Amino acid sequence: MIDNAKEHVAQSISANAERLIRLSEQLHAHPETAWEEHRSARWVAETLDEAGFTVTPAYLGLDTAFLATYGSGPFRLGLCAEYDALPGLGHACGHNLIAAITVGAARALAPLADAAGLTIEVYGTPAEEGGGGKIELLDRGAFAGLDLAMMAHPAPVDVAVAEPFAVSHSHVSFQGKAAHAAAYPEQGVNAADAFTIAQVAVGLLRQQLPQTVRVHGVMTNGGEAPNAIPARTEGRWYVRAETLEQLAETEEKVWRCFAAGALATGCELDITPESKPYAEFRNDQPALRAYMRNAERLGRSFDRDSPARRMNRASTDMGNVSQLVPAIHPYVGIGSLPALNHQPEFAARCVGGDAEKALLDAATALAWTALDVAV
Repeated sequence: MIDNAKEHVAQSISANAERLIRLSEQLHAHPETAWEEHRSARWVAETLDEAGFTVTPAYLGLDTAFLATYGSGPFRLGLCAEYDALPGLGHACGHNLIAAITVGAARALAPLADAAGLTIEVYGTPAEEGGGGKIELLDRGAFAGLDLAMMAHPAPVDVAVAEPFAVSHSHVSFQGKAAHAAAYPEQGVNAADAFTIAQVAVGLLRQQLPQTVRVHGVMTNGGEAPNAIPARTEGRWYVRAETLEQLAETEEKVWRCFAAGALATGCELDITPESKPYAEFRNDQPALRAYMRNAERLGRSFDRDSPARRMNRASTDMGNVSQLVPAIHPYVGIGSLPALNHQPEFAARCVGGDAEKALLDAATALAWTALDVAV
């Protein structure tokens, strides 16, 4: 029974390959960043509507989220589609492929839903790149009661186990006072100096941080003119750690570094979260083992040594979903080396032959895994 079902899945994905590749290429050619994925969400939802899914746009009040459902079986399978791009880098993390993989798995499983006892729920999840779209959906009741949630993420090489850092995303600003830098410098309160002091303090703090912690950020506004004391500076900062507990402890130390900049210069400091923190990931072991068997059956092999496998440490709001329901988040290699995620060269490799093979293999492996776990 299950072997026949898996063969049907493979045939379906092969038959729909052109449509899935076209969706991936369409998303790749028109990247949209967090919370702005209006066309992307519509295009992904349309490919499910074509296959008879019931689509709810603007799901739970989020304009660029959707829910697409098929079947009425007792096993509730959640498949997550991401489709947001990176500012300035386009689809350098391959979310165009994630969306097409998810659609491929869902469409292949739909004709088998009744026989396999499935209810298929495809979640269109915006703003993974720092906006926490899945967390917003969780807070509004999404994903509750799922028996399994899955997605597959592009990487340079195949890695099965997701081990992402917990992470917080924050907007930081210093407010000072402008003045003529030559004529009246003593009248100014220098917000750029405040940021410099904070960054130096963070650099020194790194000596006392464990290897499992990452602190990094960018200044997005450093002042207006060299002959004016900068009145305001702004930046975006991420703090990463092994767990949410360790993250909270680390944030206290990091924010003291920014407070030092404010204290030394007399500026006012404001730190505003851009989303709720992303959690560490809990892998559902039975589903993970099934995925590995299925991927290997397709001829894929999992990297265990290369530094390129470290994409599995990248933070994701799918971690928060995994805290609520059983979940897996494997990584599928697109043969991109030496290009790595979040590089322009990686974006270029997210279309073309290797990417297309990864798309079809991952869609097949996810669908086969659903059958193994549900039946």
